[in-house]
Amino acid sequence: MRLSTLSKSLVVTSLLALSAAAFAQKTQLLVYTALETDQVKAYQEGFNKVNPDIEIKWVRDSTGVITAKLLAEKANPQADVVMGVAASSLALMDKQGMLEPYAPLNLDAIMSQYRDKKKVPAWWGMDVWGATVCFNTVEATKRNIPKPESWQDLTKPVYKGQIVMPNPASSGTGYFDVVAWLTLFGDQAGKGGGWKFMDGLHNNIAQYTHSGSKPCNMAASGEFVVGISFEYRANANKAKGAPIDLIFPKEGLGWDLEAFAIHKGTKKLDAAKKLADWASSKDAMLLYGKNFAITAQPGVAAPLANVPKDYEQRLVKLDFNYAAEQRERILKEWIARYDGKSEKR
Repeated sequence: MRLSTLSKSLVVTSLLALSAAAFAQKTQLLVYTALETDQVKAYQEGFNKVNPDIEIKWVRDSTGVITAKLLAEKANPQADVVMGVAASSLALMDKQGMLEPYAPLNLDAIMSQYRDKKKVPAWWGMDVWGATVCFNTVEATKRNIPKPESWQDLTKPVYKGQIVMPNPASSGTGYFDVVAWLTLFGDQAGKGGGWKFMDGLHNNIAQYTHSGSKPCNMAASGEFVVGISFEYRANANKAKGAPIDLIFPKEGLGWDLEAFAIHKGTKKLDAAKKLADWASSKDAMLLYGKNFAITAQPGVAAPLANVPKDYEQRLVKLDFNYAAEQRERILKEWIARYDGKSEKR
């Protein structure tokens, strides 16, 4: 039987109404992140396989920028979830009462050193990202520059103008480098060996970038010989054929956790908890392990080709409370001393 024009119109209207209702039922989560852009898609697809009714809207920038944005919005929070942001930043937000404690379904599988110590944690880790020096072997040979083995090597005059590193005020990688050097060499409120080391390093710095990836990208392209970066970007660039060696300075490596937290006051708490449950799962950890040598669940990450098997043992002893509580003081001191060589925004 052929439908009349009126009947056809009613059918189309009904279908449109059903489609609109289905769309309206989809919950949208606003997620603030410092994840690399080439990681976000895989994580979103993994989550949507088990939660197709939740849409993620990402707000992405470098760790320091996202941290500053969240702190600025404290009185009027916008984010529902913070995912893939440094644990040291989340520890700071927790101290300011900005996070909603939640124990995800897979919390027991996460190693104790990679999560908030409270029984119901305010935050927990996804994976470790840590310091790696990208060294362009082709340009080094042209310029007769030796391969460094230690952080202290990078203060030698032969490296003058050939080093780039992330600005700790905008980059989580830069901040964990500074915290590591203060931990290794001493802080003493601006007078310790860590600051003396950074004074020497500053003499050789060409530029402080606003991204943790950029120094390795600049070294990979031959713009500079040495880029202080992190292992994911270094390993990825070398795998693509960049003429770089990955160096892991012998004194020890700075690091932090890409971590997860639910923002206090979210009106999408149930959906945020579903994202937390997935992000702490083994399926999620397997995705993180494609990018990083260490995941918060043990025994998940496959070895990365250019990262040493004892990478975890090379990490400095990190005090998240120190990194959080001293952040403002450390950055103020760093900016006063070194900001003149920072990349312009």
